[in-house]
Amino acid sequence: MIRLSTLSLLGALVAAPVFAAPEAYVLDPSHSQILFSYNHLGYSTTYGLFSGFDGKITFDAEAPANSSVEVSFPVKTMLTGWQERFDHFMTADFFDATDDEMVSFKSTGIEVTGEKTAKITGDLTLNGVTKSVVLDAALTQAGEHPMAKKPWLGFTGTTVLKRTEYNLGQFAPFVGDDVTVQISIEATKAE
Repeated sequence: MIRLSTLSLLGALVAAPVFAAPEAYVLDPSHSQILFSYNHLGYSTTYGLFSGFDGKITFDAEAPANSSVEVSFPVKTMLTGWQERFDHFMTADFFDATDDEMVSFKSTGIEVTGEKTAKITGDLTLNGVTKSVVLDAALTQAGEHPMAKKPWLGFTGTTVLKRTEYNLGQFAPFVGDDVTVQISIEATKAE
C-alpha cells in the first residue's frame, strides 16, 4: 500500500505543470517607438516621435500580472519633423530641457484583461512631474525571432495624457490639451 501511494505521489509530481520563472528582456531600440499626437487649433493633427530608446521588461508568461516594464529616454531625442517646432518644445515655453533631462515610465501594477491584453499602471515622469498613468497594452507576439534565433516579444500600448498636468500647457485650449500616445515595442531575451 505504501509503495502504491509513493508511486501515485511521484506520478502526480511528474504530471504537475512546470511553472516558468519570470524572464528578463531588453528593448530592441531599432524597433521600439512612441508616437504622440495632438490637435493643432482644430486644423490638423500634429505628430511627434521618440525612438531608439532603451528599457527592460520582466515577463512572466505563466502569470502576466507579475510582469513589469521600465523605460527611460532623454527628452531631446524627440523627433517632430520640423526643427523649429523641436527648438520651441525645448524652450521654457514647454520643457526647458537640458541635455540629460529624462522621460521615464516604471510599472507599478498589471491587470490582465484578456488572453493577450492588460492594463499596465505605472509612474510616468515627464517634465519633472510624476503621475500615475494606465496603458492599454497588448502582446502582439511572443516566440523565436526568425533571424536572431532567440526569444522575442512584441507589445503595443495606448494612453491619453493631459499636457497641462505636466506643466506643458502653452497655448491650451487652442492647441489640444489631450496628447494621444501610441507605443510599439520589441524586446529580446536578455543574455
